[in-house]
Amino acid sequence: MGRQPKQRQKQQNDDRPEAWRCYGRLVKLFREQAGLTQPDLAKAVGYSYEQTSSIEQGRRPAKAVFTETADRVLSARGALLALQEEVELAKLPRFFQDFAKIEIEAVSRFAYEPQLVPGLLQTEEYARAVFNGHVPQLEPEVFEQHLEARMERQKLLTRTPKVQFSFVLWEPVLRNPVGGVAVLKQQLRHLLKLTELPNVEVQVVSESSGMHPGNSGPMVLLETAEHRQVGYLESQGIGSVITDPATVSAFGLRYGKLRSRALNIEESARLIEHAAGA
Repeated sequence: MGRQPKQRQKQQNDDRPEAWRCYGRLVKLFREQAGLTQPDLAKAVGYSYEQTSSIEQGRRPAKAVFTETADRVLSARGALLALQEEVELAKLPRFFQDFAKIEIEAVSRFAYEPQLVPGLLQTEEYARAVFNGHVPQLEPEVFEQHLEARMERQKLLTRTPKVQFSFVLWEPVLRNPVGGVAVLKQQLRHLLKLTELPNVEVQVVSESSGMHPGNSGPMVLLETAEHRQVGYLESQGIGSVITDPATVSAFGLRYGKLRSRALNIEESARLIEHAAGA
C-alpha cells in the first residue's frame, strides 16, 4: 500500500514520450533475441554506448539513420522502421502533436499568420531565434529536438504527392527582426525561393488594409485525402484541433475573405523582395 503512491508519482513524473519508450523496449527485445549486448549494438550501428543506451531507455529519440541500421542489424523486418514516424512526431511540442498527425495526411493546407513567418517556411536560424524566445526557457536537449522536428516537417513542402499550400502573412511579419536584421533578410530571401515551388503560394495582407477577418488571430485550415476538413488554432503554447463542420466552414469563409483582401502573388513577392533589400 505504501509503495503504490510513489510508483504512481514516478509514472506521472516520467516525461519520456510514450513513442520513445515503446521504441526503446522494442530495440531491447530484438537486441536480446539477437544475443547482443548494448555495446555490441552500439558498435554495429556506429553510435556510442551512451547514445544507444539512451535510445533503448526511451530518453532520447532515434534518428532515421539509427533506425534503418538497427532494423537491419537486428533483423527486425521493418518493425522499427514502422515506429520511426511516431518517434519523430514526439519531438514536437505536445500541444502540436495531434495536429501534426493529421497534417501528414493533408492534400491542402492554408494558413494565416499575423506575427511570425510560419514554421514550415522558416530557416533554421529564424527557427532558433523563435525557440530562443520561449518562456520558460527550453532545456537544451528539448530545444534541439523541437528545432530538428520543425526542420523535418518542412519535407511536407516537397513530398510526393504534392500538398497544395497557401500562406497569407500580415505585412508587419516582413519587418519583425526575429533573430536580428541579418537573420530576417536571410529568411525573406528564403521565403522568395520557396514561392518558386509550384505548390506554394504566399500572399501578404497590407498593413493599411484596415479591419479584416485575420484580425482575430492566426489560423490553419487543411483537407485530408479523405476530404476531411480540419482547422487548427494556436496561442500561448496551447493548440486546438477543430473538427466541428460548422466551425471549420467558418474558417474557410474567413480565409477566402483574407485571400481576397491580400495582395496578389506577384505583388506580394515584390513586397517581400523590397523588405529583404531594405
